[in-house]
Amino acid sequence: MKNVLIDMNVEPASWEYLKSIPRVNLRLVEPKDEIRPLPEEVVRDVHILFCTYPVENFSDMKSVELIPISSAGYSQLYELGLSQLGVRACNSQGVFDVPIAEWNLAMMVNMARDLRQMIRNQEAGTWDRSEVFQREIRGLKVGIWGYGGIGRETARLAKALGLVVHVMTLRGISPRVDTYRVEGTGDPEGVLPDRVFVAGQELEFLADLDFLILSMPLSKTTEGIVGERELKALPRTAFVLNPARGPLIKEEFLLRALREGWIAGAALDTHYHYPLPAEHPLWKYPNVIITPHISGSGLSPHTLERCWAIFVQNVERYMHGQKLLNELTPTQLSGA
Repeated sequence: MKNVLIDMNVEPASWEYLKSIPRVNLRLVEPKDEIRPLPEEVVRDVHILFCTYPVENFSDMKSVELIPISSAGYSQLYELGLSQLGVRACNSQGVFDVPIAEWNLAMMVNMARDLRQMIRNQEAGTWDRSEVFQREIRGLKVGIWGYGGIGRETARLAKALGLVVHVMTLRGISPRVDTYRVEGTGDPEGVLPDRVFVAGQELEFLADLDFLILSMPLSKTTEGIVGERELKALPRTAFVLNPARGPLIKEEFLLRALREGWIAGAALDTHYHYPLPAEHPLWKYPNVIITPHISGSGLSPHTLERCWAIFVQNVERYMHGQKLLNELTPTQLSGA
């Protein structure tokens, strides 16, 4: 028998299915979108904890074996020493592939056609049919830095619209197995990119892009991965899109790039401060689109059902000794 504690909103259909799995004892607590303690008697004998944030009194979880989390990012696990404790963990990678990839496509079209200026023209009653508002993205080159689920679904949509897709990865592309994805999405076999670059080829990758999309998790090795050198390597006509994590780009150099024209503009859904202060200079640039971290979030319409789909499959797999979906490696759990 495995004791399962669920610190999440319930998705009814998945909950009913979960109750049918043999040898599973279920308990719900009212979810909170924060790190908080739970009574020791509640967590002491729990084997599987389904949550967004682990409990503050994690040291009281003497029996925990598996932590599935509802977010794709997993920095909340770094300091728990899970690998040393022999505790396994899985994230919800794949839940946000569709909405974030759609945000990427929307931003490429909007940046290419300068939608912000068209809206300003509308508000001012200005009739301006300049060619800048009529640009096509078909045939342009998009560089996707990181090729997980979001990168792969972005590549699929980009190819459908006729863009040339270049990808930057650490070691190249291989098929994805035991990773959650919405049926019919992504690039599970890794065959869509027109060209793949690996570590050491960053400047070559950046040299002739029309769009750069960051699609990687934030870690000790990726923080600040885009700085002065990388931004200056882009063509001055290139747009930068960041739906991943703000600190992937060094803030100082992003501001300089926009101010001094190293790049044509940026679309930013992730930021350096939450909320982004009203006085922050990024709000003021006419060639920047700011969205408040909504490309994919807990309020996306299918988030809950997809998180639960991963969780239920992993409970079944765990009970049968099978490989888990989205299992994080010891290296990932350390934040490296």
